[in-house]
Amino acid sequence: MRPAHSAPGAEERAALADAIGDVLRRRSGSAAVRTAMASPGRIDRGLWDTLTDEIGVAALAVPEEFDGAGATWAETALALEELGATLSPAPVFSSAVLTVGTVLASGDSDTAARLLPALASGESIGALCWADPAGWDRPGVSANAGLLSGTADYVIDGETADVLLVVAGTDDGGPTTLHEVAADAPGVTITPLPLLDPTRALARVTFDEVAGTTIPTPPDLLDRIRTLAWTMLSAEQVGGAARALALTVEYTQARKQFGRALGSFQALKHRMADMYVSVEAMRSMSAAAIDAVVSGRDDAAELAAIAHVQCSEEYMRVTGEAIQLHGGIGITWEHDIGLYFKRAQADAQLFGRPSTALAAVSL
Repeated sequence: MRPAHSAPGAEERAALADAIGDVLRRRSGSAAVRTAMASPGRIDRGLWDTLTDEIGVAALAVPEEFDGAGATWAETALALEELGATLSPAPVFSSAVLTVGTVLASGDSDTAARLLPALASGESIGALCWADPAGWDRPGVSANAGLLSGTADYVIDGETADVLLVVAGTDDGGPTTLHEVAADAPGVTITPLPLLDPTRALARVTFDEVAGTTIPTPPDLLDRIRTLAWTMLSAEQVGGAARALALTVEYTQARKQFGRALGSFQALKHRMADMYVSVEAMRSMSAAAIDAVVSGRDDAAELAAIAHVQCSEEYMRVTGEAIQLHGGIGITWEHDIGLYFKRAQADAQLFGRPSTALAAVSL
């Protein structure tokens, strides 16, 4: 099942990006992050309501038959790029991408009709439970006799989820299955995790013989989820890297040393030029992966893996350079550049490290 392809034109896409960016820039920065961290669920609930009610961000990739906008993942990627640029703590990636994408990947119309309308409106927030403590190589939850037991780690926005989609294995090594569980169901325990990246909330979700609704599961479900996750994450990484570069250029133009702006020194110009090349390389690779996913091409999984490797490594490099060019202020809590550095490090570990993706491509 795929969203209807009513591809907007360039002007409509630009208008969408501008509208999202305008909303996000009014509620971004380290002060907004501190406020969100002190809020229930560690998200900006007001921002989420604005994005869903006024712009319809959560509905972009949902087909019209399920009360969505019927656009494509390319439009959702535009939203993620803007979110990456501001590091806004809103559950767009967890709910509008991972949860919606998993429902669509299952191909089950009954599940889509039951879950997608509320996810599209933002009335319901979803979270995907997949990883075990070691990562995303195997599920941390098992399904035996119709009951879910075990622990899913690194659940993005698990604290604010209303519905959980749980990837489960079996104790005897049987096939992977997918289950729907209410976040407040008996036997479900959600524990906030300490964070390297304070702009993206992670939780541990434990299941103690929890009954869930089993969703028909195609054999390649996890591969399809990972392909979508890496592709959409790359768009977010592009936005973050571009903003880190912009902050660096702004700082070196304003900061003076020896009576000259830092940015006027040739050596620093070269370093920022290299950062620009990295950002544009990320943008090109991400765009290629997004196009492959939207078009349903056979090379989508390979391009998604390459995008994860390149965008993760370049994002870490760009933000590392940005920290150095900011000097001492770059490692203070008061300056936003440190948040981008932390996001880059954390993103590289999501859904499998770049080395894991590279090994998959090499095969």
